Amino acid sequence: MNTPPSSDDLFQFPCDFPIKILGRRVDDFAQTVLSLVLLHAPDFDPATIEMRVSQAGHYISVTCTIRAVSRQQLDDLYRALSGHPAVAMVL
Repeated sequence: MNTPPSSDDLFQFPCDFPIKILGRRVDDFAQTVLSLVLLHAPDFDPATIEMRVSQAGHYISVTCTIRAVSRQQLDDLYRALSGHPAVAMVL
């Protein structure tokens, strides 16, 4: 019987890991996201942030590709981002 690989088997750390964060388009959204990312990935280079505004202009997506060092780091970052009231979704 084949068992599916655990999520820990899917990644080999360290690895580059993109995280897309979506929220309402407000002035400080990108800065808020950056602050949270830097808490969990202090070596993240803010110059590499990618941003896209929705077609109607109401939402913005911010993509940060971090150098992930562990599953725990990714879990902690995901929880911090998804728990923030300005964040609508984290992918």
